[in-house]
Amino acid sequence: MTTQPAGTTVHSSQPYNAEPPRTALADRDLTPVDAFYHRNHAAERPRLDPATWALRVDGMVERPATFSLDALRERFREHSEVVTLQCAGNRRAGLMEVADPPGETPWGPGATGTARWAGVRLADVLREAGVAPGATDVAFTGADVAEEADEPYAVSVPLEKALADEVLLAWSMNDAPLPSAHGAPVRVVVPGWIGARSVKWLERVTVADEPSRGHFQAVAYRLLPADDAPAPGRGVALGPIAVNADVLSPADGAEVPAGPVRVTGDALAGGDRTVVRVDVSTDDGATWHEADLEPQASRWSWRHWHTTLDLPAGTTRVVARAWDSAAGVQPADPAELWNPKGYVNNSWARVTLHAVASGGG
Repeated sequence: MTTQPAGTTVHSSQPYNAEPPRTALADRDLTPVDAFYHRNHAAERPRLDPATWALRVDGMVERPATFSLDALRERFREHSEVVTLQCAGNRRAGLMEVADPPGETPWGPGATGTARWAGVRLADVLREAGVAPGATDVAFTGADVAEEADEPYAVSVPLEKALADEVLLAWSMNDAPLPSAHGAPVRVVVPGWIGARSVKWLERVTVADEPSRGHFQAVAYRLLPADDAPAPGRGVALGPIAVNADVLSPADGAEVPAGPVRVTGDALAGGDRTVVRVDVSTDDGATWHEADLEPQASRWSWRHWHTTLDLPAGTTRVVARAWDSAAGVQPADPAELWNPKGYVNNSWARVTLHAVASGGG
């Protein structure tokens, strides 16, 4: 395992779940591999041999096939995309301040990261296999078996998304071979959708006429009413990412000099939407001013923003919200969003800064 940044929070060791400090994500189009979050379900990470690994493509296809890693490289053209992945539980800690979702990991804002992924387009592989009439969904099965479900990790996406050019079967991350910790030899990358659909340690692609019935789609990654409990088919399956933003630097609770302070953050909109505006407030939303947006590395990546705030000596709470191209905006109150699994906290981002006057203490 690579050396992770100082301040990394390890939520659990088996399975290994960890996120970097928010400042490690600031002002970077690409997240270094050692600062990329880890979200696992199995107690032990699969360790697959690239020389013997094979991908099975089956289900509602005219020509079921099995591809080695070399066969994928030789038969299909390589493509790359800069894509932000974000865990559905990112910023769950804010919902836990409202009420505790039992048994859930208290993710902060670091369960997100952006990389340049390279591999083959899933659409090219599916066309090679020939999608049969009546198919509606494509399921992905990984090699990891989670104790909570006693079944391999498996989820699906609609066929329309699977055939989109941006969806990759990736063997490279940031211009280097995909690390085992992030799903080698090959993982799925589904831009614009929750990270749970970007299956690691991929072993099987199955075309079907219904969404996956596996635990992680039928039970786990679903948005439930506040008074409901997880069960097969309850709630709504999570897919495209809701518009979200955070303040990355300075860190929450940081001591800064009074006066002009540069504040930076990131913002992301899922599906086919893009971030078009970020507002920042220092009076809990009574007034706002518009931050400056940085260019996006790609349509599927986060958008960094920055602004300079004139902070008086004392404590100031900085609040940020993002707007997307469909005029969607982050809601103010995490209490409005609370749900039993603690998903989709896209309420206003808040950090507290302590400004110290020159010569003060």
